[in-house]
Amino acid sequence: MAGLQDLYKEIIMDHYRNPRNRGELAPPACKAEGFNPLCGDEIVLYVDIDDNGTITDIATGGQGCSISQSSASMMSSAVKGKSVDEARELTDKFKAMMGIDVDSSDTDSAEDAADADAIAAAKAAAGANDASAMAGAAEKPDLSMGDLSALRGVVKFPVRIKCAVLSWNTLLEALDQAKA
Repeated sequence: MAGLQDLYKEIIMDHYRNPRNRGELAPPACKAEGFNPLCGDEIVLYVDIDDNGTITDIATGGQGCSISQSSASMMSSAVKGKSVDEARELTDKFKAMMGIDVDSSDTDSAEDAADADAIAAAKAAAGANDASAMAGAAEKPDLSMGDLSALRGVVKFPVRIKCAVLSWNTLLEALDQAKA
């Protein structure tokens, strides 16, 4: 599986060095900002949604580690042209791939849910003490996820899960703003 890991690293670094959909969008685009206080990652997201509920344009900005910035790039490419419902479903699917329970109906906000889920995932991984099982789960490609599958290996490093989901939580915030 070393070849697959190398490919995933290349995909992540390509999105980090050459981010897709980088920039800003003029109003009336919704703007949302996300911040990860654990490592200082920042995401600024602009989303244009038409009257039919389709994400017609999306732009990202911010700074941070290669995981957070490449995840933002991949996320923007994955949701552009999709309906809001499809973007929410893809967000759930991505979080599930990260080992995060997507049923957050009992929490007050998406960010609080993400914090709790990232902590739970870290505890579960630490409690498992089975590196080979974690590595095996992290290396199984999900071809339906496209480039996003490259981030699957993040689950081996529970502290980095929050970096990977930051842009996705910020997307949900932007979609909620657009709905309001």
